[in-house]
Amino acid sequence: MRTILTAILLTTATPALADPCGDLIDRVAAETRAEVGNRSLDFANFSLASDTSLTLACGEPSSVGAQFRGETPPDSYYRLFGRAGHVVTGIDAATIEKAAHAARDAAARLRHSNVDAGGARITCSVTNSGKGPLTLCAVSEHSEKS
Repeated sequence: MRTILTAILLTTATPALADPCGDLIDRVAAETRAEVGNRSLDFANFSLASDTSLTLACGEPSSVGAQFRGETPPDSYYRLFGRAGHVVTGIDAATIEKAAHAARDAAARLRHSNVDAGGARITCSVTNSGKGPLTLCAVSEHSEKS
């Protein structure tokens, strides 16, 4: 009985351990209304529609990516990416959204493109494999900002 009481006191008296990645995962899920899929200490993926998903990598720097199964994402893809990027970087969602449009447009010609905006790098690529076209965009904080 004494052992059980001691264990209860230790677990309730000890402050909760900080989980910055877990907090970031929860904030991205809340902001984007995405469902968290696989989750680890420093990574999570999120599902939305059958053609759109997100990935989050926590660290120094953290980054979030959005994947679209198709060549030309709809405006809702860019809005989603902007909101998720805002949570991760603190940069205005509209700034990220505009930079993602520019990076994706350039990637359609070059296959891969980077745009710097507001202290972050937005990278987009457009590929076509046996499974069809895939558009990928990611935003990460510049490491010197972290």
